[in-house]
This record gives sequence, structure tokens and C-alpha cells, in this order.
Amino acid sequence: MPPAPPIGDTRTGSIQAIVKKPASGWKSIVIDTAIGAALPVLIVALWQWAAERGWTNPLFFPAPDVIADAFGSLISSGELFHHLGISVWRALIGFVVGGSVGLLLGLLSGLSRKAEYVLDPSLQMLRTVPHLAIAPLVLLWFGFGEQSKIVIIALGAFFPLYVNTFVAIRNVDNKLFDVAKVLAFGRAKLLFRLVLPAALPGILLGVRLSLALSWIGLVVAELIGSQSGVGFLINLGKQTSATEDIFVGVIIFAIVGKLVDSFVRLLERKLLHWRESFEG
Repeated sequence: MPPAPPIGDTRTGSIQAIVKKPASGWKSIVIDTAIGAALPVLIVALWQWAAERGWTNPLFFPAPDVIADAFGSLISSGELFHHLGISVWRALIGFVVGGSVGLLLGLLSGLSRKAEYVLDPSLQMLRTVPHLAIAPLVLLWFGFGEQSKIVIIALGAFFPLYVNTFVAIRNVDNKLFDVAKVLAFGRAKLLFRLVLPAALPGILLGVRLSLALSWIGLVVAELIGSQSGVGFLINLGKQTSATEDIFVGVIIFAIVGKLVDSFVRLLERKLLHWRESFEG
């Protein structure tokens, strides 16, 4: 029987080198952020370099430093935070209204075959209609006030939560219901102790998609007719040929959308820490 390798053996050291613990805490966050920011930083650097050499048309592609100056002007005047606050509030209200209805109808259709037969065909048909096709009717019915904007945003928030909730419930393992019958679960206990926890990954995916489409619906609502909000800033920049202001609005939409998506992903990790999945 061969002797065990000594403590300082190179083979043991090589195994330990291969099996390394991943970085954790703030170090992991900093590393992930740096890797994710590498491509945008490179694109901005190349863009600035091309603009300084006159290779881009400033009317269509203003240099990044010009866009940064526009950012600074809008921040110092207070316009940016004013319009951003209005946009975030509209998106939040639209998401709460549309997402709540979508979640409730998704639960109803997922738990009841009769409700599915009544609701699902009509909702699936409406789901395929684009925002821009519905927006003129919404404006005609509700006018150019806040109500029409909330309705457009709510329509975007409704369908992802409805579809993902419905599918998540139908994908719950049927054996769990057999166990619930053996344990004599009532309807309330069955819903809150079995169905919702098992369907939670799909529902959270619906929340993530719903928030994204709420933000997209906000863009549609504010570009069609609005006197405030980030979409209004973009529209104003188009009318005055201030392309840098358009880029500011687009960047704001992108940053806020990314922050919201990252928040939901963090929420998924916290609520679904028990789930083992492939991390790549």
C-alpha cells in the first residue's frame, strides 16, 4: 500500500489550486461589475476617439463628452430628477395595477380549468396585439392625461405575470397534490403551502419580465403624448435637434431598467436560495 503524500506534496497543492472557493462578498461584486462594465467602457472610449477625429456626425452621434455635459446641465437645473421621478412613479403605478391583475388571473386560470377555458383564449389573443396598435385607442378613450399612460403601462405589465403565473402553476409536480390529499390540506393551505412556493420561480420570472415591459410601455406612453417624464425629454430633444438630450434620455432608461432588473435578480437569489441550479 503506497504511503500517503506528505503535507507539502505538489499533487495535493495542485488539487487545492484547482478547487478554489469563488470570491464572495464585496470582492465578488466588484469583480463582476468590472467585467460587466468592460465592454461599455471600451465602446465609449472608441466612440470618443472617433468623434475627436471627426469620423462621426455630431448631429447624429454627438461625442460622449458632449452627452456628459448635457447630463450635467440637466442635473444642475433639476430637470433630470424632476422628469425621472415622474417616469418612475408612472411605471410603478402601472406595474402595480397591471401586475396585480395579471397575477390574480394567472392564479385563477392556473388553478381552475373552467376559468382557463373562459379567460385564456381571449387573453392570449390580446397578448399578441402590439402596444403601438392599442395606444391610439387608449388615448381616444382616456385622453392625454395620466390615466391613459397608466393604462398603457399596465397593459405591458399584465401579460408577462399572467402567462408566467399560469404556466408555473401548471408545471407544479402533480405528485405534490397527491401528498397534499394524504395530509388533508384545505384549499388555503394547499395554495399557500404548496402551489405558491412550488410556482415561485416562474412567478418571479414573470415579475422580472413584467417590470421590463412596464418600462417599455412607459416609453411608448410618454413618446406619444406627454408634457413631463424622460420620454418627454427625448421628444423635446427630437423637436429641437438636441441629439445629446435624446442620448441622455436613452441612457437614463437603460440605467434604470438595468437597476430594476438587478434588484429582481437579487430578490430571486434571496427567495430561491434553496433551489440548486446550474450557474455556468
